Amino acid sequence: MKKKVLILGVTGQDGSLLAEYLTKKNYLIYGLIRKASNRNYDNIKNLISNKNFKLIQGDLLDFISIEEAIREIKPDEIYNFADQDHVRWSSQIPYYSFDVTAKSVLNILNLIKIHSPNSKYFQPFSSNMFGNTKKSKLDEKENFSPLSIYALSKVSTFYICEYFKKVHNLKIFGAIFFNHESERRTEEYVSRKITKGVVRIFLKKQKNLYLGDISAKIDWGYARDYVIAAHKMMQIKKPDFFIIGTGKAHTIEYFVKKSFEYLGLNYKKYLKIDKKLIRKVKTKTLIANNSKAKRVFKFNPKTNLDQLIKIMIENDLRIETESNNV
Repeated sequence: MKKKVLILGVTGQDGSLLAEYLTKKNYLIYGLIRKASNRNYDNIKNLISNKNFKLIQGDLLDFISIEEAIREIKPDEIYNFADQDHVRWSSQIPYYSFDVTAKSVLNILNLIKIHSPNSKYFQPFSSNMFGNTKKSKLDEKENFSPLSIYALSKVSTFYICEYFKKVHNLKIFGAIFFNHESERRTEEYVSRKITKGVVRIFLKKQKNLYLGDISAKIDWGYARDYVIAAHKMMQIKKPDFFIIGTGKAHTIEYFVKKSFEYLGLNYKKYLKIDKKLIRKVKTKTLIANNSKAKRVFKFNPKTNLDQLIKIMIENDLRIETESNNV
């Protein structure tokens, strides 16, 4: 029999990439989609006609729809990639952000305990949980120090998962993901803002690229590599939590420079610094120590930053070129 997988947040970057990966492994995939997410069908349009992919309606904040999905499907594996994952937004809508990121996980795990205790469950966390750390390279033993509602929500989620794993013996796996980007990132994130802006400048649709602090260093990885890591850790016997990142940090300026260079342009001619975009609190440099993941399930990110930039630039070039032909 095919393994059954339930993916929460299947239309987003991580959820859609995982669904794409697992369809090739002959899983039977159920993707939970909110009514408000209908506009995001683009990420899963290549899966809609796949016989091993089924969409179901639901919402993390709707207890009954989640209960029905878990009770009826009884999935072998559940991946929760649905939350409000934007740091700035979390400060503007704090109650919603906390409810959808943390409180919903409490409900999900309690429903798994009642209806499907043999299901394996994957929960992503965030390097933002280490926001005020004094260390640069971080492993699983580092203390949390959240500086945003989003980070606070993720820390709460971490302890909710720990509780259900230790007290109720649920099969809960987790990854503290460092920044991971892809061609499916939205423009609210600096990586996609850069690549789309560079392509539009190349096509003479835009004159300049406006950014804030370009000296900030970020541990950037490719989201496809990270969702594969999530699947690999779910195949190990003992539930555990892992740091997932590249272990290398590059400045935003490097990302900008390489993006322009890929299209034969000098970034200094087009980049403008907008002081309004500079954060009041300087971003800490957070670098992943992924030695545990390497040791336990052979985690090895295949895509370096230059390759990631190429993927994102080529994708945006295709989109902008196709829009010209419509």
